[in-house]
Amino acid sequence: MLQKVPTIPDGHDMCLETIVAAARDANNQVMITDAIWDRVSASRALLDEFVDSGRIIYGVTTSVGGFVNWLVPPHLAEQVQNNILRNVQSNVGDDLDDVYVRAAMLARINSLARGNSAISLENLEKYVAMYNRGIVPCIPEKGSLGTSGDLGPLACIALVGTGQWRARYQGQAMPGAEALRRANIEPMTLSYKEGLALINGTSVMTALAACHVVAAKNLIKAHTLAACLTLEVLKAKIMPFHPAAHRQKPHPGQIRIADAIYTTLADSKMIVQDRQVEAWLRKMASDEPRGLDEQIEDAYSIRATPQVLGPVLDTTLFVEQTVTTELNSSNDNPLIVVEEGEAIHNANFHGQYISNAMDQLAIVLVTLCNLSERRNNRLLHPSLNGDLPPFLCASNPGMSQGLMGGQFMATSLTAELRHTAAPISIQSLPSTGDFQDHVSFGLVAARRTRDTLADARRIVAYELICAAQAADIRGIDGLSSSTRMLYGMVREHVPYLDHDEPLTDYIEAVAALFESGALLDALPEECDGYDW
Repeated sequence: MLQKVPTIPDGHDMCLETIVAAARDANNQVMITDAIWDRVSASRALLDEFVDSGRIIYGVTTSVGGFVNWLVPPHLAEQVQNNILRNVQSNVGDDLDDVYVRAAMLARINSLARGNSAISLENLEKYVAMYNRGIVPCIPEKGSLGTSGDLGPLACIALVGTGQWRARYQGQAMPGAEALRRANIEPMTLSYKEGLALINGTSVMTALAACHVVAAKNLIKAHTLAACLTLEVLKAKIMPFHPAAHRQKPHPGQIRIADAIYTTLADSKMIVQDRQVEAWLRKMASDEPRGLDEQIEDAYSIRATPQVLGPVLDTTLFVEQTVTTELNSSNDNPLIVVEEGEAIHNANFHGQYISNAMDQLAIVLVTLCNLSERRNNRLLHPSLNGDLPPFLCASNPGMSQGLMGGQFMATSLTAELRHTAAPISIQSLPSTGDFQDHVSFGLVAARRTRDTLADARRIVAYELICAAQAADIRGIDGLSSSTRMLYGMVREHVPYLDHDEPLTDYIEAVAALFESGALLDALPEECDGYDW
């Protein structure tokens, strides 16, 4: 059996796929290299020098927040740092999923590993041990301002590290002290600055953002595949996806989406060749204007798919860059920067970058849903779906309703997502005696994006179920190799529906395929368009 390679969080080049894969693997281990230990040790040693020389440094020899004007002697450091942890932990609501918590812990380790936070080697070692031995602190998801970082959520982790609060260990909820005891870890003893080093940062919102970006990229791929199946069963024309058109409007996302569709449908016998339509229309021409059942171009929800999905993809990739930068940053205050020989007061804990990024991602996901919902309508509408039966009801129409009912869900969710897409990043409210007078709500934005993703999967899942139903009605022999594989995956979970039955479980089953990434097995290997 091959031994898994440990994750090395060096604070500089961790990618989002790495942190997400590690968080999903409960057995993942973190390894701290000698170079990292050296940087962390040097930062702590420099802070010790500053304290010994009588420097006045925020959170070290002063209190914090609204009590910033209070000086605190170093011998009270442990009491002050523990008081900070207890005070800021006021989060409420349901606990974050374990994957998000593990990702947050790894993100915090990655930031501390940069060697600018002056945490002691002993406490960083205990933090890593908590992660490696499977302690998952309980983090109520609501209540973070996202400005002095995710104070409350990160305090949940730090409190467990000091033998307080509560955690899950080996599947059981228990007091933090008991989790440490069972994992054979001694509680942390906090000296000056260490409480701040553990909680004054953006690691929780960044962790959620990392998970969402990876999920969004996979959803865009699967949605593009689903669109290909829909194009086939609606007998769409292939010319709008020809690479030559998109080279004339060279947005990277548009080019990639068009290439993905064009390549996926290359071996389809169901997609329509534009020249054939043109030839038929020429035969029908006369000296007088004449309306026909066929047309030279398809509706925008079909033809403009690259132009609509392209911005979704480009925005997602931009967000990925933002989140990656935040993940590999020192995002606490103050920073003890050895290279400068200085304690630098700053505001790197502010979560505006993540808040803006999550707003952008949520908005473009709604755009994706708008497109899918319109294609759903074309698949079902008897005036828009060509020669397909109304509501894809080929058996006992009128008595049976086909797939009509699922449109209620897709339309409702789309409307709800439009409403909830209002930017969160602009909702600043002052707090802490106006000391924190501009806040980001970065974690709130990340939580909203999580919920948007879940509903987006359901909407696209319904489109895929409808497209598979239409494929059965048309006959699957003409499908491309990739869409036929996609069709087969759907049919493992959803039968051809020749009678009325509840659709809920089928929709959720296909949505789960989107979430797991299983549908990506249908991606054509030779297509560069899906390489993002």
